Amino acid sequence: MWPFRWMMQRKRGLRMLILSMLSNSPKNGIEIMNEIEAATRGWWRPSPGSIYPLMKDLIGEGLVKRTEDEKYELTDKASEQMEWSFGPPSTKPQTVEEMVNEITSYVSYFEELSSSDQSKLAPQMKRLKEIAERLSRLLKP
Repeated sequence: MWPFRWMMQRKRGLRMLILSMLSNSPKNGIEIMNEIEAATRGWWRPSPGSIYPLMKDLIGEGLVKRTEDEKYELTDKASEQMEWSFGPPSTKPQTVEEMVNEITSYVSYFEELSSSDQSKLAPQMKRLKEIAERLSRLLKP
């Protein structure tokens, strides 16, 4: 059972949010996107390109299954472990690998935001470019 918790803590974010939502009731992909958008008061709506590959992964891991009416629901495996799997998330990454995973998640978010609503990204563009330059300098041999 411990590996399940470790895996859940390692891959936070959208994954955790979806599993939590599905613990309340089965939903289809559009309902998941709508509920996230409503919960963030329109600030964020995940794209189908984020939701559906993640749902495929969750099905492959045996945590989610499709119902006859094409909704996603938690499997018994996930339901039994939900209570203790959702402990408080780590406040910050503890290893370089965790930091890289965190950065990757944020970059994915910025990519989605860039293609869906540039106005939210524009005020931070100068700072993002500075960060990108710093990272680029780190990668030079």
